[in-house]
Parts: sequence; C-alpha cells; structure tokens
Amino acid sequence: MPVRLGDLEIASNLFLAPLAGYTHLPFRLALRPLGGLGLATTDLVNARSLLERNTKSLKLIETVSGDAPLAVQIFGAVSEEMRDAALLLQERGVRLVDVNMGCPVRKVVRLGGGAALLADTDRAARLLRTITSAVRIPITCKMRLGWDAESLTAPEVARALEDAGAAAITIHGRTRAQGFSGGVSLDGIAAVVRAVRRIPVVGNGDVTTPAAAKEMLEYTGCAAVSIGRGAFYNPWIFCRTRAFLDGAELPPEPGFEARIAFMGAHLDRMVEVFGEEAGCRMFRKAAVWSVRHLGPSAEFKRRLGGLRVRADFDAILAHWRAWRTSFLGSDGELLPRFRPLAAKGDGAGEERLRVPSGPHEWW
Repeated sequence: MPVRLGDLEIASNLFLAPLAGYTHLPFRLALRPLGGLGLATTDLVNARSLLERNTKSLKLIETVSGDAPLAVQIFGAVSEEMRDAALLLQERGVRLVDVNMGCPVRKVVRLGGGAALLADTDRAARLLRTITSAVRIPITCKMRLGWDAESLTAPEVARALEDAGAAAITIHGRTRAQGFSGGVSLDGIAAVVRAVRRIPVVGNGDVTTPAAAKEMLEYTGCAAVSIGRGAFYNPWIFCRTRAFLDGAELPPEPGFEARIAFMGAHLDRMVEVFGEEAGCRMFRKAAVWSVRHLGPSAEFKRRLGGLRVRADFDAILAHWRAWRTSFLGSDGELLPRFRPLAAKGDGAGEERLRVPSGPHEWW
C-alpha cells in the first residue's frame, strides 16, 4: 500500500527505521534487492556537524542512485542550525528530512534536542516551523510517547507538529524512560493517529514479524510501520510482510545458503563504502547478529574477531561449515534440537529480540 509524505509517494508502507551503526548505506544496498521495502532512513546525524562538513557526518548521509527512497534524520536543539542543515541537505538532493524528537541519549537531551522536545510542545513546534518555512522538501518527525508514563505528550505534540508543517509523524510506542524495556503500547500509537487530522502516522517498535506488522497497522490505524531490529535480524521481513499483508502465500524462510549469500553481499558493500580494513572491522558486529537464525555458531563467532580482509570471511565460513556438520542430520538440515526458535514455526508469530550494542540502545 502506498503512502504519501508531502509531495513524495512511497510505494510500500513498510519502512526501515534507523539503527545507529547498522542501517547505513551498505546494509540498505544489500537489503533493497530483497523486495518489500519502501522508505529507508539514515543513521541519526548531528545538524551542527553537517554544517561544519564533519567527515563522519557526511559519511552517514552518503547514498547512491539505487538507495531510494531515502530520508536523512537530523537532530539538534538550535532552530537555525536545524533549518540550515535541512537547507544543506535539500541542496545536496535529499528528498526528505526527518527530525528526531525521541532520542533520549544524555548528551543529546541535555542540549535540548531529541526527547527533550517532548517536554516543551511550543518549542518543538517553533523549531519545526523554522525548518518547514525555509525548505521545499517534506519534513517529518520521529518521537516517542512522552518523557515517562506520567508525561504522555505525544498526541499533543503531534497535533502541534502537524500545524507547524510536518508531513508525517513516526511514533515509537515507548516513553523516553522505557528505553527498549517493556512492550510497545499500541494504544499510545493509536492516540497519536487520532490526534492528527491530515498527515500519516508511522508506527514503530517491536515489529519483528509479519503478524506484528499487521497487528500494529490494524489496531492503531497507522498508515505505515517502521521496522528497525526486525529488519536487521531478518532482512527478508519486508518481502514476507508484504506478502502477508496482501493475503498472498508467505514465502518460506530463507535457508542457510541464502543467509550466507546476504552476509557476503553486505560485507562486499561495507568494503566498497568504508574500505577493506574499516569495512571488515565494522562488519564483525553485524555478522554476529546475522547468524542468529543459523543454529550453532560459536565457532563462527570465535573466528570472526580475526576478520581483517575480505578473503578472511571465506576462510571463516569454510571452517564453520565443516564444524557445523556435526549438528546436521542425514538430510543436511540442522537436527531439531539445534534449530533456532525462529526456524521452528512459520515466522508469523511474535519474537522478542535483544537490542544490539551501540549508541542506539536507548532509542
């Protein structure tokens, strides 16, 4: 189902949420060919660093022609800096900018950015209006339900942001105080959907299976869902969810060889974008989570620390394949007692996921 964000029509209402350190350009390039994905969003970028042309910040917004549609997410507390960063992005050809109003990391909040804006509706609206009045491209906002359970300000803030020119609101169904603990409040997301009048609301949080996506869409009335951890752990979640929502036959869960091929493609993109040494180093933490569907992987993880060049990966895989044979039956498949939980069902049920380590752990 398509979703309109300002003057942009996104073909699929299944979005990729930012996950700092993971959902950068190489992952997006490896993910998109699998199908089902609509809008993707970059890692969180500091507006002031963009204006200073900081090398790391510019790397975070790097993209290519095949990486579309794409939004760049920025954060900051100074309206003029946020406006100028959005103008810079517009000049660079960015078609959509997302303003973060949910990040609870201390160094962001103490400066008045991220989730701190949820505690001051008027300031949040003024900041956004400063941006929207200066640019031609759509500006969206991502936030949480509020600062804590006693301050569920999201509906009020969402209405004010709509009036200030927001093209859409993405709402993570937890408060700043929760981090990733507890469950997502679908009622909280639904309250934001009811609060706005014209713009779409995108639900976010704990969408790890096709069934979870369908429940969020139907229960809350949101126009789209944004998937973070669920995509990182299972890149096929978009194409499987698309089929599930369309009433088509659910594609089978990808097997060992398909997942290994995806890892190889991901690593290749890492090397292309970041260089061989840095790409391999950054890929190590991604690979640890990528093998969670593949059964016993202790030997793979043990050797992964030695990944220095692309050829090392092939050697690590060859060793792991040989080691892994002791867990296989005569049909070449994992014996039942060694199969990961996700492989024992049809993949449509709920699945609780750990939060990968990194700066995103709180948001």
